[in-house]
Amino acid sequence: MTGIKPHARQHALWAVLLVTLALVLLPFAAGLIGNAWVRILAFALLYVMLALGLNIVVGYAGLLDLGYVAFYAVGAYVYALLTAPHLLEQFPALATHFPHGLSLPSWALIPLCAAVAALFGVLLGFPVLRLRGDYLAIVTLGFGEIIRIFMNNLNAPINLTNGPQGITGIAPLALAGHSLSQPLTIGPVSVSPLVQHYLVFLAMALLMLLVSIRLQDSRIGRAWRAIREDETAAKSMGIPTRNIKLLAFAMGASFGGIAGGLFAAFQGFVSPESFGLMESIVIVAMVVLGGMGHVWGVVLGAVLLYAIPEALRHLARPVQLTLFGEELVAPEALRMLLFGLSMVLIMLLRPRGILAARRAPHD
Repeated sequence: MTGIKPHARQHALWAVLLVTLALVLLPFAAGLIGNAWVRILAFALLYVMLALGLNIVVGYAGLLDLGYVAFYAVGAYVYALLTAPHLLEQFPALATHFPHGLSLPSWALIPLCAAVAALFGVLLGFPVLRLRGDYLAIVTLGFGEIIRIFMNNLNAPINLTNGPQGITGIAPLALAGHSLSQPLTIGPVSVSPLVQHYLVFLAMALLMLLVSIRLQDSRIGRAWRAIREDETAAKSMGIPTRNIKLLAFAMGASFGGIAGGLFAAFQGFVSPESFGLMESIVIVAMVVLGGMGHVWGVVLGAVLLYAIPEALRHLARPVQLTLFGEELVAPEALRMLLFGLSMVLIMLLRPRGILAARRAPHD
């Protein structure tokens, strides 16, 4: 067996390299069909990040969080407020001290989004430490709605978030002095801004994937799993359940904050409408569909529940016109119909998800 392990490790490494190469080349192939498909791929990666973050809270620690989109919103608004001219326009005193704007480098802004979102995760975790199950779900759902309502109403008496109008003029990501909003020419190849954003999102998603895999079987991951299975038993074994649960909220929230910052930079505009309750439900559905606690299952669930419905939005009308000569079902209605049908089928056929997480023999 010891002689086989190096070969198996080498084969796994080659498989990872080939898959990564395929993912890098994918947007170039999709761009031949249309930029809309590259945009779908980029947003699919954002949802992979969000699903990986929620998987830490729900899948690893067993803490049902229905307000996860709040951390997505926090990350987006932190990036927006620090790069858009909104704050300087609303607060002249601030403009006096920063005549050239609050612009910070992207390598500092994205970690800052993660840190602020993690802080909000801890603020959510403290009041709900004693709650479980349905009570925890209701409180976290309320937290998500509170954040959205704050974003929607903090335009008076002090205009901090610009309310329902949202914040515009958000600066794009910039790496090594190059703005991702501008085409990048490498020899004979010209890389469009959409593809550049996709590649940055891919790098960040792969980093989060690696962190999630390393956490899974680490001491912290085993502590989360013990709390998920039986919190009382875990506490009696000496696991500091309070700190470990707060760490789960903070880690999961930081992933959401990073995704939010990248979303704001990509869109150039944020508003409270992007962070509604339905977003939280969709992210939870991605984790449940793929398999709670299973990293690759969560990635699969995120891709299936975002990319496929978005593809149907573009294909449903032409296919119906070709087959029936008219549009029988609106693309948005068909998208939600398939979304609901997939969740019903997965609960009937695979209640633990498409790729169920491994459990201990005594579970």
